[in-house]
Amino acid sequence: MTTSSGPFAGRTIDDLGRDLRAGRTTAEELTREALDAITRLDPVLNAFVSVDQDGALAAAREADAELAGGADRGPLHGLPVGVKDLLLVAGMPATMGSRHFEGYVPDTDAACVTRLREAGAVIVGKTTTQEFAYGPTGDCSANGASRNPWDPARMSGGSSGGSGAAVAAGLVPLAIGTDTGGSVRIPAALCGVAGLKPAYGAIPADGAFPLSPSLDHVGVLARTAGECFLAYRLLSGRDAVESGSVTPRVAWLDPSDLHPCDPEVVRVAAGAAGAKERVALPPGAAEAFMDVYVTIGGAEAAEVHAERVAEAPELFQPEVLDRLRGAMRVPGWKYVRATAERRRLAGVAEKLFEDHDVLALPTVPLTAPPLGLRETVLDGRPVGVRAALLALTSPWNVLGFPALSVPAGLAGGLPVGLQLVCRPGDEHLLAAAVPTT
Repeated sequence: MTTSSGPFAGRTIDDLGRDLRAGRTTAEELTREALDAITRLDPVLNAFVSVDQDGALAAAREADAELAGGADRGPLHGLPVGVKDLLLVAGMPATMGSRHFEGYVPDTDAACVTRLREAGAVIVGKTTTQEFAYGPTGDCSANGASRNPWDPARMSGGSSGGSGAAVAAGLVPLAIGTDTGGSVRIPAALCGVAGLKPAYGAIPADGAFPLSPSLDHVGVLARTAGECFLAYRLLSGRDAVESGSVTPRVAWLDPSDLHPCDPEVVRVAAGAAGAKERVALPPGAAEAFMDVYVTIGGAEAAEVHAERVAEAPELFQPEVLDRLRGAMRVPGWKYVRATAERRRLAGVAEKLFEDHDVLALPTVPLTAPPLGLRETVLDGRPVGVRAALLALTSPWNVLGFPALSVPAGLAGGLPVGLQLVCRPGDEHLLAAAVPTT
């Protein structure tokens, strides 16, 4: 990785917590390390939209004072964190990646930000998002493209691309993102880190600017799956997710059922999964999942932005505006039918889990594409890059199922992600299914 020399590239949250409590470092020192790394590396990566140096240092000093006084808020106490610029942070700009919100500074926190503060985390800045989170590439924003630390000429993924790049480059040990069709897992896969989209509603989305309210999830990105689950526990308020000694039944879901794939990506992901059993989607299911996702997501996004499109279309990024105008042509009857089809697809998915606990497949069917690329070839077939990036992740947003991307290895010198999926309530089995190597 050419630019991954940030201070948190090789240190886990547990490592940092032990050093902090043993007096080998302080929250202020860790925060200064993060701020210095952002100053040094972010001109290339564009992972951060804004940085709150004074506020972060003040919060870090408060965290140190609390620890010195015997008040320990838990494993995130005193650790620097990045927050996607789609989530409100009181006193910090919230651009949503768009000129529509230039100069907007909220006076309230998103619910997940409140929980971060309650856990003692130090918010150092806001991370770059695709405009209004409407796209998986991470290179279409009023704030410019976030860039991949493995190769800055390539996509970080979207829409939580800044969060993925910030963690991969070691600028922060943890970052928060949102995921409507893959926007946490896609950057995690392309940047070589872990990303967790929990079950729908598990982490409250209050204070997250909506893209498609019935598909939107709040998720987390970190170096490892264990760190993602640690943050998930704190942000969801749910019991710890412990893998224990349980052995989940893992099945490989053939990704070609959903979309053409780079054979080397499939080989690497399958090797990491190590699944012996295989399952397949019934004919037509892939097309149905994508149609439901596009119809519901598009119609809900069109409703969110109808007035902005009508009154100030020139403030949008052209690609996002084109997509919104296309979404506005979705008729009401099609949206209603898609909601009914969504319920039918839940039954299709349940059959995949009848004899298995966890499904494994690649997170995305290709490695990080070059910035700006919109058409490519996969396994000999021409495909759209946006559709390819979403093809293997969006079904689990339609269903609201927990899904985790973990690093699987490299293909052509770039990261490959392995995606693991379970039913809501089986997160402990998802944690246990993470490969140990």
